Amino acid sequence: MRLLLNILWFIFGGWLSGLLWLLGGLILAITIVGLPYTFAAWRIAGFAFWPFGKEIVSREIVTGKSDLGTGPLGFVLNVIWFLFAGWYIALSHILIAIAEAVTIIGLPFAFKDLQLARIALAPVGLAVVEKR
Repeated sequence: MRLLLNILWFIFGGWLSGLLWLLGGLILAITIVGLPYTFAAWRIAGFAFWPFGKEIVSREIVTGKSDLGTGPLGFVLNVIWFLFAGWYIALSHILIAIAEAVTIIGLPFAFKDLQLARIALAPVGLAVVEKR
């Protein structure tokens, strides 16, 4: 079922969402100032391409220790991200989720878009992992 949902997601827009996140990460890398956000954008791109069977968790859970992404520096980086990019990227995912949720068939896709909106608001300190 996961494979079928991922294929449908990819065909009906996941490829575009993933490519836009990859492009955003590339632009951030080129600017040098955006370098701290580059790898977060690329992690989100992987989730945007194939979201079913994955979940978003704190990096503390994955690594077992606090790091730059979960401490005060991560908070500051997330505030900067939110102000310059996060709120409108999240808003676009929310609007798409609303359109998808109109039909019962679109509900699983709407939930994944809401997860993308969540990670788009503050990506530093979050990780995408396979569901168990």
